Amino acid sequence: MTLTRTFAVPALLALLLASAACEVRRAEGPKQARRQPKEAAPAEPVPPAPEAQPARTAKNDAAAPAPAVEAPSTEGLTPEEKRDIDVFRRASAAVVFITNIAKQQDFWSMTEREIPQGSGSGFVWDAKGHIVTNFHVVDGASALQVTLSDKSTWDAEVVGAAPNKDLAVVRIKAPANRLTPLPVGSSGTLLVGQRVLAIGNPFGLDHTLTVGVVSALGRDLQSPGGRRIKDVVQTDAAINPGNSGGPLLDSSGRLIGVNAAIYSPSGASAGIGFAIPVDTVKRLVPQMIERGQPVQPGIGIEPLRASGRIDIPGVIVRAVTRGGPADKAGIEGIQRTRRGFALGDVIVAVNGKDVANLDEMADAFDAAGVGKQVTLTVMRDGKKRDVQLTLRDLSEQ
Repeated sequence: MTLTRTFAVPALLALLLASAACEVRRAEGPKQARRQPKEAAPAEPVPPAPEAQPARTAKNDAAAPAPAVEAPSTEGLTPEEKRDIDVFRRASAAVVFITNIAKQQDFWSMTEREIPQGSGSGFVWDAKGHIVTNFHVVDGASALQVTLSDKSTWDAEVVGAAPNKDLAVVRIKAPANRLTPLPVGSSGTLLVGQRVLAIGNPFGLDHTLTVGVVSALGRDLQSPGGRRIKDVVQTDAAINPGNSGGPLLDSSGRLIGVNAAIYSPSGASAGIGFAIPVDTVKRLVPQMIERGQPVQPGIGIEPLRASGRIDIPGVIVRAVTRGGPADKAGIEGIQRTRRGFALGDVIVAVNGKDVANLDEMADAFDAAGVGKQVTLTVMRDGKKRDVQLTLRDLSEQ
């Protein structure tokens, strides 16, 4: 009996161990085959880095030839539409965008910075870099920038100004091959109803075209200098803000005026636009380029500015410049007497044409020109007399 217990205990223990080993193998599951490491895939070739390119600027972009773009066909359009399109394509190269830059000082740091204070349009006058625009476009600028049709931007300087005619000339140092002057026409032969085109570059948004007719001729327009501009061209072609200084063209693409102002209660185009006549532009621009300002024909008098408040037609002579043409011709101004003041000479006509105010007399002098002899009709003490004298350039004084 004892032997049985002695044998039975090891046998039972062996049986329990064998059973436990089977349970362990079932829990582990079949052994996974050892995975062989895969060979690394060959690396794809890395393309070489592109060469560094120069920074893009307006001048660099403009220097490179633009890719050829085929213009849309004009087939099916009317002859008038084709002509307008042709004029716009040819004239757009001459129209520029002008930015008026002012200096502003910070209140706390006292540092100065430049900020745009206005903008307008202009056009190329010649291959020497002269740009014509309105005086009010460049007035008050501490710096100016001109953007050409090829998007290149150039610093500009004012070389001449005529505030009384709202005209100015600026110059840029651009090569002649980038400048396309406009052909110049005449405003003296314009007719009411004639087709006109106004081109501008408002706010630098690219060129715009509006088409209309000559609505009226011989209009007057107040200038920034205070004088009246005569023979202004009125048109119904929309002249929107930002188009000031741009060209007004005839149907052949010739310059006939400089867009200057609109009449509108809202500030937007209302079909009444005004342009300075090109005959005035042709006369003044060469003078501004050469002298910085137009010549000012005169006779050497100081007119009474408030003469409009006095019911006396003509130009009242307040004083006479000593040694001037009027002084040599015996014209006298207002004299002081014991009882107060005595009226001197009043100019009532120039070359036989009545003048009611200073603007009309100045227009008559402008029409005659410096160095020309004019006949003045003057009145003193109720009596008229004619006086001949030669106009001189008052801007040289």
